[in-house]
Amino acid sequence: MKVMVIVKASAASEAGVMPSKELMEAMGNFNQELVNAGIIESGDGLKPSSEGLRVHFSGAKRSVTQGPFVETNELVAGYWVWNVSSLDEALTWVKKCPNPMMDDSDIEIRPFYSKEDFAEIKDSAGVIAQEKTLQQTLSIQKATLNNYLFFSGRCEEALNYYVQHVGARIGMLIRFSDSPDPLPEGMLAPGFENKVMHCEFTLGDSKVLASDGCGEGTKLSGFSLALTVATADDAHRVFAALAKGGEVTMPLAETFWSPLYGQLIDQFGVAWMVMLPGATP
Repeated sequence: MKVMVIVKASAASEAGVMPSKELMEAMGNFNQELVNAGIIESGDGLKPSSEGLRVHFSGAKRSVTQGPFVETNELVAGYWVWNVSSLDEALTWVKKCPNPMMDDSDIEIRPFYSKEDFAEIKDSAGVIAQEKTLQQTLSIQKATLNNYLFFSGRCEEALNYYVQHVGARIGMLIRFSDSPDPLPEGMLAPGFENKVMHCEFTLGDSKVLASDGCGEGTKLSGFSLALTVATADDAHRVFAALAKGGEVTMPLAETFWSPLYGQLIDQFGVAWMVMLPGATP
């Protein structure tokens, strides 16, 4: 379930008092725990209400009030969005949180509505379908797309050249010999055992993915578009759409580098990799 964890404002936060270094460090450590646990989607602190606006709705009229707003106990100073298994899990995490204020404070946990909550409303099917489409669109807008180059045995040579001459910065690099799973017999050309299975390098503000591929040769053998999406539903939906009229070269499946990964060539001849983000070994 998805919950919003709301840090209520205090007199100090409304006065713009900044947290101490010790509190910043404690909250940073707590946020790192949330990241490590894989439950946090987002989180931010809010400036005092003196820097905000409030819009009042009355029929067709709209009136705007400049902050500050006096009801401090009703104001929000910050929040997280978490994906947890239950309210009890969210409560357990909140109890671990350092006091987010220099004085007494409150943190509120509020579950999000889901589509299922509205299913019993009469004639709501069309609205629910529209909401699902909007959520899918928003999710895909957050996906990342990278070029994936295949160097046919010269990947490491190319990386070193790009580092020396165009300032490339090498990130992760995995060789075929690093794979914890045995490769299918006959998949790898002789002499490719120590070649680059996968790597990432940054050039300017762009990240490029690369590999030696599995075959022989001395020239660039092609490229793919590597699409990383947020959820398994996104991966299956996008993979099925791209595969329609095309050719699946590797069905979606769990791999040691991704919870879900697959390859295909679409009906226009473009090669794609669709994957979920995963921890690298």
